[in-house]
Amino acid sequence: MNEELESQSFQKRKEGPEEEEQIDRDDEAHFWWNGYVNKQNCRIWSEANPQVYVETPLHPEKLTVWCALWAGGILLQKR
Repeated sequence: MNEELESQSFQKRKEGPEEEEQIDRDDEAHFWWNGYVNKQNCRIWSEANPQVYVETPLHPEKLTVWCALWAGGILLQKR
């Protein structure tokens, strides 16, 4: 069912510019399977600066999710 919903929402997104003009909010997030956090897009507040370096693979597996709220409902796309 999720794939069907995703397909319908993606098709609605491609239908025309008039729907894009009605989008109220949208955002995109990346989730890495190994737990990596992109520190350029995410701020983690702490009292101490640990200066820790963690080695990560050059191209780890990740899931990208795009979501938008518009007058006709919610659009969701996974890549």
